[in-house]
This record gives sequence, structure tokens and C-alpha cells, in this order.
Amino acid sequence: MKLAKGCYNSCMVVVLVMILIWVNADGVTGSAPQFPAMFVFGDSLVDHGNNNLLIGSFAKANYLPYGIDFSGGPTGRFCNGKTIIDFLGDLVGLPPLPPYTITLIPGSNIHGGINFASAAAGILDETGRNLGDRFNFREQVESFESSLSKLSNQMNEDDLIQYLARSLVVINIGSNDYINNYLLPSIYSTSSIYNSKDYTDLLIRTYTTHIMGLKKLGLRKFVLAAVGPLGCIPNQLASGLAPPGKCVSYVNSLVEMFNMKLRSLVDQLNKNHTSSLFVYGNTYGAFNEILSKPSAYAFTQTDRGCCGIGQNRGQITCLPLAIPCFDRDKYVFWDAYHPTQAFNQIIAQKAYSGSPADCYPVNIQQMARL
Repeated sequence: MKLAKGCYNSCMVVVLVMILIWVNADGVTGSAPQFPAMFVFGDSLVDHGNNNLLIGSFAKANYLPYGIDFSGGPTGRFCNGKTIIDFLGDLVGLPPLPPYTITLIPGSNIHGGINFASAAAGILDETGRNLGDRFNFREQVESFESSLSKLSNQMNEDDLIQYLARSLVVINIGSNDYINNYLLPSIYSTSSIYNSKDYTDLLIRTYTTHIMGLKKLGLRKFVLAAVGPLGCIPNQLASGLAPPGKCVSYVNSLVEMFNMKLRSLVDQLNKNHTSSLFVYGNTYGAFNEILSKPSAYAFTQTDRGCCGIGQNRGQITCLPLAIPCFDRDKYVFWDAYHPTQAFNQIIAQKAYSGSPADCYPVNIQQMARL
């Protein structure tokens, strides 16, 4: 996905503003980094603003009250504050990752990594087209490949090989392949073409192709995040398909099938590619644990967005200048689709130092030592 024609001069002004926001963002640490860099691929759950300059995109969060608790304000993060990636960066000692679109400016420093994630993106190329322009998974991989030319000009070949092999790769994608594809039969034909098993197989095959593409380019340490329980998000609860106090079981069963095959893929990849390390991040399990005993994590609201309109505040997501809830740290969900900063911090910590139930077969802290 390329930036719209005629946008260059005005877009560059926006980019310079975004750079200032990014440089002054929360999370700069003084500790020695545990990985030389982090490269992120995915969707709105981990997007740091790559859609801001896509004129044809409806999937943007560069307006208040998004970013209301983030020092840089609304940067394009689909959250009230930090994303999981921001917190992971803090934990591993890396500065905030620039979105890929910022790194297109000549002279940009990309040594600490890049965030390629794009809201509405999916594993399949077509996923999210109902929301306009976005960088799908294939395009994100292509963007990483184009970024390698910059890195190759800044370090010799041997150093680049070691740098890539030691860097952390986080991939969080797949949610949109359900909520903005398979579960929208009025727009997409996938549910009439594929049964749930065949659709899952298609997703895993395509996912594997892109993972192998990144490995071929030199990356070796991968965290593959599970899809969360989509049947429990305010948007799905607002559909009226769930009994009171319950999640939409059909949607969760689809996601569980995908996650089961993703974990099996991790075992297969580790067996077949012993020079690399693949880790399954059990976001689904951690999410369910929090929803089942919210008080243990200081949450009081688990079934509605902090910002949104309609039933469960999930029928229409957070609009510009909307007034969100005041006790945001008590909410699991920020809007109709995305969790709050408070939730993201818990998930990041579980991925970093959790048990094999959270991050399998090792956690990110252990990955850094391998």
C-alpha cells in the first residue's frame, strides 16, 4: 500500500510532527537493551500510527480521546495509552518503536527496530478492505525487506546478520481475518467458500508463508501471538448473539481452532528450523484468565468499552472528541475492539516473564538469553 498521490509535501509535515511525538513518547529506558532491535508486524492492537498517512483508510486513531493517557497524545495507537509493544519495549530496554511510515524520511534512525503493524490488516490480503487502505501482512513483510537496504548501508554484512538473528520479532495478527472478513458475510464470501476448518488451514498456510519470508531475510527470534477471545469484545457482545453475562461462543470457537493450529505450528517450526526460535504467546489464555477473575487484576468492567456508543459501548467505536470513562484503569476494554493500557501492561508482563502457560516454550526474557 503506497501513500496517496499528491500527499507528499503535506504528509511530510505530518511525519515531522509524528517524529517529535515519537521522540518525546513515554518509555525511553536507560537499561542496556536485551535485544538489539524489535520488529513488529500486525494489526490495530499493536499499530503505532502507520495508517495516519493513508488517506483512503478509515482505520485510524490519530484523534482524541485516543492517546488521552499517552504523553505524545493521539499518535495512531488504538488505546488510551501504551500498547503491548510499548510495554515490551520498556521491559527489554528499547526506546519506542517508530512506525514504518516515519522511517521513510531520509536519515531516520531505525537501529532499535520498526513497527510495521497496520490497523485493519489481516493475514489474508483482502481482509479489512471494508475499512479502506491498510498495509496487509504481505505488504508489511515487503516493507521490512525494503528497510533492510537502509540497514545494509549502515553496517557490514556480518554485523547485519548477527543483528537480525538476535533481534526480537513480534507478530500479532489474525483478529481481522475473523471480525473484518469471515464474520462479515454481507461483504466477504469466505464463509460461504470455506468451512471453519478449511478457513483456519488457509490462514495458517498463508501465515507460515510470511513467517518463512521473514526468516529468509535473516530474522530468527519470533513471538507469534494468539488471537484473543473475540467473542468477548464489546463489538461482538453488542450483536446480541450472546446470553447475558456470556461471550459469543461460536466466535470464540473459531478463534480457538486458529490458536490451536498456531501453537502446533510453533512446535513444527522449532522442530524443522533449529537455528531459529519460535514462541507462542498465549494471549487468549491470559485474556480469559483476566475476564474470569477481574478483581485479581483490579478490573471492575469487563464487558463494555470505556469509550463508545450503544449496547456495551460497542455498537459504534470511540469517535473524535468523545468523552471516555474516567476510571480507565478499571476497564479491560478501551473501545469496541481494543483493550486499555492497564490491560496491555499485564499482557506484556506475562509475555516477558510468564510461565509456559503464558508464553510457550519460553518467555521473552528467556529468549533474550538464547
